[in-house]
Amino acid sequence: MATIVMAGGGTGGHVMPLLAVARELAACGHQSVFIGTRTGFEAKLVPPAGFPLEFIEIGGLKSVGVMRTIRTLAQLPFSVRRSAQLLAKHQASAVFSLGGYAAGPVVIAALSKHLPLVVMEPNAMPGLTNRQIGRFVNRALLSFPDAARFFPPGRSEITGLPVRSEFFRIVPKQREAKLTILITGGSQGSRTLNEAARVSWSYFREARFPVRFIHQTGTAAYAVLAQKLAESGVEGEVAPFIEDMPAAFARADLVICRAGAGAVAELAAAGKPSILVPFPHSTDQHQLRNAEAFQKAGAAVLLLDHQMDGGRLFEEVQKLRSRPEMLQRMGERARTFAHPDAARRAAEVLETVIAH
Repeated sequence: MATIVMAGGGTGGHVMPLLAVARELAACGHQSVFIGTRTGFEAKLVPPAGFPLEFIEIGGLKSVGVMRTIRTLAQLPFSVRRSAQLLAKHQASAVFSLGGYAAGPVVIAALSKHLPLVVMEPNAMPGLTNRQIGRFVNRALLSFPDAARFFPPGRSEITGLPVRSEFFRIVPKQREAKLTILITGGSQGSRTLNEAARVSWSYFREARFPVRFIHQTGTAAYAVLAQKLAESGVEGEVAPFIEDMPAAFARADLVICRAGAGAVAELAAAGKPSILVPFPHSTDQHQLRNAEAFQKAGAAVLLLDHQMDGGRLFEEVQKLRSRPEMLQRMGERARTFAHPDAARRAAEVLETVIAH
């Protein structure tokens, strides 16, 4: 039995794939230990999943302001030393990193101890940590071919990002009289998407457009949008958070969302056409690069954040509704990005790296 340290955290999008790989490793008889921060989602998600979690103190470096940058740089030597101590304590055989600021100190410590390092890079533009250490990794597991240039030749492969199996079981939706649109800006919601949806309802009502909305608003905007939708006369439902997102995907003919790694991986697994509106302040514009890859493949319509408003939302939906064959083709193209065995393949690669 080997012990693999799982590095990365901050958001659910970092933690959930790590947990999926940890479960695959457990099925193979290996132990996983997570290293993260007390303020990230790992503190909420890892202990209930039954895996050990150790803490370090570290913050971000990108787009965080001068004081936060100074504080993080001051924390870095201590967090690297703490990470090295934890690697020794658990007798780690390898480190598996999904990137993010929580992974940085762990990865540096792993390199200093010459431990095997496998990284998973889910974005078309790798994050800061993976770009900086790319030439030192044993293996890089990617979602987009464009990311391969940041890693040594022959050390990367396309595995995709682990996604819940329920998304892969969604069958192509039969065409109905009403078009069902799912709008989600992530668990916190998106101000741009929320406002565009609200304004669009009057356009859909006046055009007598047969449409139904499913909208995840985030907690802050929920009350206002629920009232506005009720007043609009447009059919639909809003929720601060959608617990069963695969079921919402299954009902949708079209998804309008941001372009984070988790979102595009779910679109691929479900084979859903989409309008992607990248978050304009994402680190290194990685959401824009993800959306561009989907657009280039014919899997999505790409709109920049400043282009998305109620009128444009209505216009783009109207175009797609008039061409149902295009919606079907976009869904088929999206599915070409799907990788149902991503977690299992990551576990296999880690076993191979450890063995060698």
